[in-house]
Amino acid sequence: MARNARGGLRTGVQVAALAAAGLFLLIGVLGFIPGITTDYGGMRFAGHHSEAKLLGLVQVSVLHNILHLGFGLVGLVLARRVSGARLFLAGGGALYLGLWLYGFAINQESGGNIIPVNDAANWLHLFLGFGMLVFGLLLSNRVGTGGRLDRPLDRP
Repeated sequence: MARNARGGLRTGVQVAALAAAGLFLLIGVLGFIPGITTDYGGMRFAGHHSEAKLLGLVQVSVLHNILHLGFGLVGLVLARRVSGARLFLAGGGALYLGLWLYGFAINQESGGNIIPVNDAANWLHLFLGFGMLVFGLLLSNRVGTGGRLDRPLDRP
């Protein structure tokens, strides 16, 4: 198991938070790389007019990429503590599920689509949100409460 900054072992929820944070940083960086992001010349700062698509699928903008980078950095900071890792995963998962609902509620061709989102982004937000929420709620629920560390299979 990985060690934290104090030399102790990281818990499963911390490792999951670090992995999620790393994924968001990677997505944010890849969104700025021409070739990996198709129609790079059509990228806008924000809004549904951005024609750039990460891997040719997920519509991105400068704002979208900056949000991913910022979210990844927040995750790295919060993953240093168990409670922060839980907050990042569960809270971030809930946030991404809200973003998924937003993507289906708005007209993707309207001015309200400022991030921007398309159908591929909606499915990605659903997957990320549900996965983060599950890991945030199910991993190490006794850590930090004075009880022993547990694994999901140890629970009744």
